Amino acid sequence: MNQTNQLKEKIKEWGVSKVGVGYVEDVLPENLKHLKTGISIAVRLSDEIISQIEEMPTHTYFHHYRTVNAFIDQVTLKISLALQDLGYLAMPIPASQSVNIDGKQYRGIFQHRTAATRAGLGWIGKNACLVTEEFGPRVRLGTVLTNMNADYDEPTERSQCGDCKKCVSSCPALALRGALWHPGIKREELVDAKACSMHMHNHYQHIGRGVVCGLCVSICPKGNKVLKR
Repeated sequence: MNQTNQLKEKIKEWGVSKVGVGYVEDVLPENLKHLKTGISIAVRLSDEIISQIEEMPTHTYFHHYRTVNAFIDQVTLKISLALQDLGYLAMPIPASQSVNIDGKQYRGIFQHRTAATRAGLGWIGKNACLVTEEFGPRVRLGTVLTNMNADYDEPTERSQCGDCKKCVSSCPALALRGALWHPGIKREELVDAKACSMHMHNHYQHIGRGVVCGLCVSICPKGNKVLKR
């Protein structure tokens, strides 16, 4: 078993649902281009908790979301330490952190969804979330950037959303554009991030500071399966 596959197996043992490795040098900012390899992980969310989201997010979902983010940060730290022990540089990207670099809008240091599509984990849906074949968008993502040479997974380059617009019609903020994703599309063509953020701030603060909606995740047919009770 080669080094890339050995690392993948170790990561899965740590409780990750999906892991892939992609080439990302061409989409990194100049100061990070030496970290050409992106290790992308997906952690499956609780179907029971997601299915309870109907008209608005729940207190349980708010707690679950933050708990999974903390778990992802722990796993990406372990991946980074393992890579450093092998002699490589490694940078874990925070699971949920927005920074305002250009003075215009908040966004992550590097987009987890970009790393995930490059690593073949899924495509970006009309809800602007990563959609996996197995779990739909009911996942949270983590990323580690490294200078390790790797056997890269085949990137995802096509959306499988087709004509479906269930997430678009269910968005209470009317923030989803309904565009079909393709590599290189700008985030603004998929979602009005400000409208989404303002709706959550104005309507869900009683649930918790920094609460996320989740309606477009719960409604997606790819993840919305009938579960045994």
